[in-house]
Amino acid sequence: MSHNAYQSPFCTRYASKEMQYLFSEDHKFRTWRRLWIALAKAEQAQGLEITDAQIAELEAHKDDINYEDAIRRERECRHDVMSHVYAYGLQCPRAKGIIHLGATSCYVGDNTDILIMRDALELVHKKLLSVMGLLAHFARTYKDLPALAYTHLQPAQLTTVGKRACLWLYDLYLDHEELVHRMDSLALLGSKGTTGTQASFMELFDGDGEKVLAVERHIAHEMGLEKVVPVSGQTYSRKIDSFVLNTLSGIAQSAMKMATDIRLLQNFKEMEEPFEKTQIGSSAMPYKRNPMRCERVCALARYVMTDVLNPAFTAGTQWFERTLDDSANKRIAVAEAFLGVDAILNILLNVCDGLVVYPRVIHARVMNELPFMVIENILMDAVKRGGDRQALHEKLRVYSQKAGQAVKEEGRENPLISMVCADPDFGVNEDELRQVLDPARYVGRAPAQVEEFLDQTIQPLLDAHQDALFQRAELSI
Repeated sequence: MSHNAYQSPFCTRYASKEMQYLFSEDHKFRTWRRLWIALAKAEQAQGLEITDAQIAELEAHKDDINYEDAIRRERECRHDVMSHVYAYGLQCPRAKGIIHLGATSCYVGDNTDILIMRDALELVHKKLLSVMGLLAHFARTYKDLPALAYTHLQPAQLTTVGKRACLWLYDLYLDHEELVHRMDSLALLGSKGTTGTQASFMELFDGDGEKVLAVERHIAHEMGLEKVVPVSGQTYSRKIDSFVLNTLSGIAQSAMKMATDIRLLQNFKEMEEPFEKTQIGSSAMPYKRNPMRCERVCALARYVMTDVLNPAFTAGTQWFERTLDDSANKRIAVAEAFLGVDAILNILLNVCDGLVVYPRVIHARVMNELPFMVIENILMDAVKRGGDRQALHEKLRVYSQKAGQAVKEEGRENPLISMVCADPDFGVNEDELRQVLDPARYVGRAPAQVEEFLDQTIQPLLDAHQDALFQRAELSI
């Protein structure tokens, strides 16, 4: 590894080798060659004088790319596609005259970009499903464990730990639905020519439009993506990149929300992300257990969420049938959005596989707040025993304020229950009142909601994609 030049942290720290390969030069240029072979086969099938021997020669060198020849030629011609046409021709002298026949640069450039995004979306899909599977297991495990629920980050009512996990899971489910839609919508550019009119192919085939369309269908079939865009300029619409990155941004948004919740819960000591035996939390404070994984998720999510502006501006600034101010931007923005989401999902796989829950801390926090939440129940029970509602309401108001003062200003445990029990007007002893304070009575339908959501929505999805589950991720640092 070089230490005297910039290297992207996506490659050295964050993204998986699988995702890095999809955006590598090898994968890109090998796909170019596959597209040139598909074009030659399609043109041969429609009657052009292209021999089996020429195609065999192209096939023989589809993977052994002579980079030095291409680099040297690009210095001379300043054109990446033509430099690789030239380099391929050096390896395939009998076929060099039919390489890229009738095509423009975007034939290999844009079709390759779509194919790479297809493969990258499939990798994201597998990892997203695995995160969802781990989170579903967590939610089912803790579906009955009462916990404080918040509005405005203030204790409001009770929920369960499993129900809160379902909120995270539902966001990811929505992302999954959007991801599948985007994958199903992807279409190749095909063989559209310089301005999208297929004029060069009409020339090759003496004006036979059916043969031109047959060539395009043949190429799509060879490349394993049957859909082809119906109309285009030289490029596929740059809105496609914008749509894809917005889908990735959605995953980043859900991950950031979940990671932020876990960071807050770790502060409350209710839950923790995994912490390894030799992990150091702080250079100054040896006792610290920082939520560094979830912090990293939030950091990377911010990057991905802001990255969506790049393809949006690119789509909006294309001139007529094409301009070249998209190229430099999209080769960075699209790749790094995928690398970013890949890194986020790697971390979530690690976190969801080892989340630690502290039920006793959760229960203690619940019991410190629950007396305030059950005041109405206490009031109604006392009224049923013959008490004066208005008088008792006033007493509870005063006791609540005093109890709040004791908790906030004196650091004491909540004394509200003791105050109520000591007042004969309520006619209740502490044992009776403790029964009212069973947290399970105040979680509503949360456990049932978890079961229904998992059984009806999530589990059928996981069952349909068993082969994609159980992905694991080793974090580099």
